[in-house]
Amino acid sequence: MSENETDDLGDLAVSEEVRGTLALALDVDDLVVATRLARELRPWFGVAKVGLELYSAAGPDAVAALRALGFDVFLDLKLHDIPTTVGRASRVLGALGVDYLTLHAFGGLEMLRAGVEGLAEGAANAGLEPPVALAVTVLTSDAGAPDHIVPQRVRVAAEAGCGGLVCAAKDLKDARMLAPRLIKVVPGIRPAGTDKNDQANVATPGEAMAQGADLLVIGRAVTKAPNPARAAEQIVMELLG
Repeated sequence: MSENETDDLGDLAVSEEVRGTLALALDVDDLVVATRLARELRPWFGVAKVGLELYSAAGPDAVAALRALGFDVFLDLKLHDIPTTVGRASRVLGALGVDYLTLHAFGGLEMLRAGVEGLAEGAANAGLEPPVALAVTVLTSDAGAPDHIVPQRVRVAAEAGCGGLVCAAKDLKDARMLAPRLIKVVPGIRPAGTDKNDQANVATPGEAMAQGADLLVIGRAVTKAPNPARAAEQIVMELLG
């Protein structure tokens, strides 16, 4: 299927508004494989997530390739270091043209603030709009985090000036109450009946959206499916009701 044919199919399959709520997690170590998946699934996804695996393999080229395909790019590196290092790294990443960048909220207020400021500076230097800094609250593989951790990290993220949060669907109620203006990004999305893999905190697409998610991160449930396009279509059909 050509790129133009894929775009035409996307116009028929789902609106840009719906695509903008779905992030395709390209958790592979090969840019050729990533771009093939991205082209195939572009009709249903408006955001492409580049995580540690793909960024380690291809670096900024991954961002450029996905932007060229028309995706918003979600760079999921979960930066966590001293504030100076995070600020400098964020300044570099802010100039790449990404739309979202994750920082781990465990790093605390000053680290998050340094990341937010670094992103804004890097984007400004490149003549770009600043990416949204997303504070990761608790990893979806962590089933043992105490109840107070997510609310505490939500407050810190808001105070630091982050534009959004990454949290499990079960934590959306607290996130909406404590930081209503922040974008809520939910990973660990699994259609009913699919394998949880290494995720402890999962939800179906419909459950997460009903609880207030703004952006759903979907990876293996689609990319490892026997028919990825069909799996993506079923997710969209669930969301459209």
